[in-house]
Amino acid sequence: MIVSRRWLEALLGRPLDAREVAEWLTGHVAAVDAVQPLHQDLGDILVARVLDVKRHPNADRLSVCLVDAGAGAVQVVCGAPNVQAGKSYPYAPVGAVLPGGIALEKKTIRGVESNGMLCSAKELGLGSDQAGILELDTPASPGTRFLEAVPVADHQLVIDVPANRPDLLCHKGVARELAASLGATVKLPPIPPGQTDGRTGSLSARPPARQTTRGVVDGVDIRLEDPEGCPRYLAAVIRGVQVGPSPAWLAQRLTSVGQRPISNVVDATNYVLFELNQPLHAFDLAKLRGPAVVIRRAKPGEKIVTLDGVERAMTAEMTAICDAERPTIVAGVMGSAESEVTASTADVVLECAYFQPTRIRRTRRALGLSSESSYRFERGIDLLGMPDAMRRGVELIIAVAGGELRAPPLDLWPEPVQEKTIFLRPERLSQLLGVPIERAEIERHLSGVGFFVAPKDGRLAVQVPGWRPDVIREVDLVEEVARLKGYDAFPDELRPYRPSAVPDAPVERAKARVREQLVRGGFLEARTLPLGPPPPDGADAVALRNPMSAEEAHLRRRLLPGLVRRVEYNWSARNRDIRLFEVGTVFRAAGAELPIGKGGGGPEEWTSVAAVLTGARHPPHWSEGAKVPDMDIWDLKRHFELAVEVGSRSGWKSRCSGRSRTRRFQRSRRWSATWRWCSRRR
Repeated sequence: MIVSRRWLEALLGRPLDAREVAEWLTGHVAAVDAVQPLHQDLGDILVARVLDVKRHPNADRLSVCLVDAGAGAVQVVCGAPNVQAGKSYPYAPVGAVLPGGIALEKKTIRGVESNGMLCSAKELGLGSDQAGILELDTPASPGTRFLEAVPVADHQLVIDVPANRPDLLCHKGVARELAASLGATVKLPPIPPGQTDGRTGSLSARPPARQTTRGVVDGVDIRLEDPEGCPRYLAAVIRGVQVGPSPAWLAQRLTSVGQRPISNVVDATNYVLFELNQPLHAFDLAKLRGPAVVIRRAKPGEKIVTLDGVERAMTAEMTAICDAERPTIVAGVMGSAESEVTASTADVVLECAYFQPTRIRRTRRALGLSSESSYRFERGIDLLGMPDAMRRGVELIIAVAGGELRAPPLDLWPEPVQEKTIFLRPERLSQLLGVPIERAEIERHLSGVGFFVAPKDGRLAVQVPGWRPDVIREVDLVEEVARLKGYDAFPDELRPYRPSAVPDAPVERAKARVREQLVRGGFLEARTLPLGPPPPDGADAVALRNPMSAEEAHLRRRLLPGLVRRVEYNWSARNRDIRLFEVGTVFRAAGAELPIGKGGGGPEEWTSVAAVLTGARHPPHWSEGAKVPDMDIWDLKRHFELAVEVGSRSGWKSRCSGRSRTRRFQRSRRWSATWRWCSRRR
């Protein structure tokens, strides 16, 4: 999730330091993977006012501009046709460095000297338009730094949002967490004035008209035939919109989070998605047959051409948004080109829906199609906050595209739900966290992130907001208090505890004794993968259904082969003194009378122990003069030392090195005899 620092500042009403925000979020909310500066390389750009524009004497498509950049008038040769006297433009003086590392110099163009340049949006990295110079609508005086007059400098915070925290997939959710630390209040920033005239303000502020499974809004029939896949659906009709480019502030907001502006109506829906975590979709009303919007299960094999131009076949396990005759949207995933908003659209139907998360997840996987909307729907959005998102979307579309809302939105909600309440016992919280926490502090932490807390019968009745579907138990509230307090605020020393009265299992006590004795004998415990090739006989090996490689296609039958592979690795690194042991589980396939997967059959497993020892009888120890005590375990030490000594006397140790030396030793008769002896001893 990419979060814009300036967007957070607009929600909190105060300046923020990107590095401090990242540090706090990582310690209390979610890890911030990166902090990326945005447009910080425009520090050399100034605001300049064009005083006069003349045609270039030696070029028809060039003009000579007299520019005031605060330090007197300078002459600049410009090739853009939109430059006009009396207006302000971004100006790069001689010596300035543009994005990409281009340093400007004084040049002579067709016999006329040019001091710097007037810049287009593309040259500043602010867009793709390079046909004309970027005109500035600012009262800033000439010579003002561009970043001070036009607030485009920003920081992107890349947050690794956990799967159970969908509320962090929007700016308001992140701002809510920061407000709890800063003592601030989260308020949606006001929408800059646009084409709205105020006639529809009262309608958008009214609550939606509540129905169960069917209703009509401004002549459009809305039917909810799949309440399981779509528990709640809101729709509004806005007539008389003018689709076109988005205003600069809206395009800038979306660009700051890595989104490409498309049109004012589509950009308004995307704005609400990144601000409130509520995906919206706008239909072209003229393209809806009926006109109707039907939410139903898709028919098996029903086809739809999604916005990416690919024809996809749906199944009966998917939810489809249709008109009176055909599907127009794969619910929660992507719409189709047949109903998308275009430049000729005059009336739009605005959709605000909640789709069942597991249904969307299965649909996305089946179609191999993912989108910003599906990413949020499959994690769960705020079911109770949908009217607020619809109101915000309507106001925003009317502000940037005009239009009129003639009827309040329609709300189809067959089975309304209320915010759930969980009771929290302060003494239980202190017991789980190990430190006493005052009730007032508990209330402060929970209230700061949107929970409603009230005392009741010695407990705290906590009302969970709709944007926190992950909080379902008392222990979840305990975790909330712990993270908001800060995990580093808890003591790290070992506190007194009451040991359990239940004794350890006999097999665990036996394992502990074996480990203790082997460690006393100078061995180190190894943990190898329980996978490997089949044993030579291969009769009772347990094969994997989906192995990662041919060398790890079976469950291990013995521990010793894995330890031997560790010996090989150490020998190849010229480490001869090896003392390793392992206590682990080994497996054997069931007999013919109990085949695997057939009525109770399965691989047999039991705990085993194995050890390997190579190298010197008394290898050097890290402590001076220390002597590793000798040990005799199943005569394994004697056999391995004898094998190493025989190999050394036969000359293999001096003639080769590394892995080839190990392989030559494995081919020796002494190695084979030792391997057979170890197998019998198991």
